[in-house]
Amino acid sequence: MSRKVALYGLLCLLCVPFVFPTWWMVTSSMKPISEIFSESLLPSEWTFSTYSQVFRMQPFGQQYWNSLYIAVIVTAGTMAVAAMAGYAFARIRFPGQNALFVVVLTGLLIPSEVTIVPLFRFFQSLGLTNTHWPLIIVPVLGAPCVLAIFIMRQFFLALPPELEEAARMDGLGRAGIFCRVALPLARPALGAVAIFTFLHSWNLYLEPIVYLSTPDMYTLPQALTQFVDIYGGPMWNVQLAAATMTAVPVLVVFVLAQRQFIEGLAHTGVKG
Repeated sequence: MSRKVALYGLLCLLCVPFVFPTWWMVTSSMKPISEIFSESLLPSEWTFSTYSQVFRMQPFGQQYWNSLYIAVIVTAGTMAVAAMAGYAFARIRFPGQNALFVVVLTGLLIPSEVTIVPLFRFFQSLGLTNTHWPLIIVPVLGAPCVLAIFIMRQFFLALPPELEEAARMDGLGRAGIFCRVALPLARPALGAVAIFTFLHSWNLYLEPIVYLSTPDMYTLPQALTQFVDIYGGPMWNVQLAAATMTAVPVLVVFVLAQRQFIEGLAHTGVKG
């Protein structure tokens, strides 16, 4: 019993560095700006006016919707592309398969800062700047999808080949095996892909500031930098109120799918 109490005490202590920043963000969003950097952990006077001020200073509702629908589309698109590509690399034999997979993996080695200018010029030539298309197309069809493909490939490699043989004996073709056998079994891996893809899209900052130029088109990370006073100084309590509302979907997604996330990552190292 004493060991269990000591273990829980140690775990609670280790949680402090992770929980305290969130606690500080939420409580400071309800403080007057003069108390933001005070030593008090709680506001001397609780105020919720900063939350309404967020919506008065920026079209925050529209910006929230922008981030939400982009993240949902990118997540769905990445899951579809990664599942099909991962299955192809794992189960379909073709010449140059391993070499092509290595080429795909090199996308993980290329920083987004290296390709941002050529991509901007490309989308500018198509008239797609200050639209959300670049924030959808690049993550789904570009380098950000590579990690998802790797996770799905590793999962499909670990599936017993007897499952496919049984499905063929039942008359299923390649598409039927993928849709009716492999894909339903891949829910843990798809959960992991969904979580980190949603978080990546939700927190994307560099690409929006390059492609977007009007407040109505901003996503949340870009919008958070716009809460300043008339002298250009940050309004910390308003920024923290906006950041608190921004963090809510991230916490919800992780809490709902954390089991699938852990199981999916565990399967990536089962078989190479």
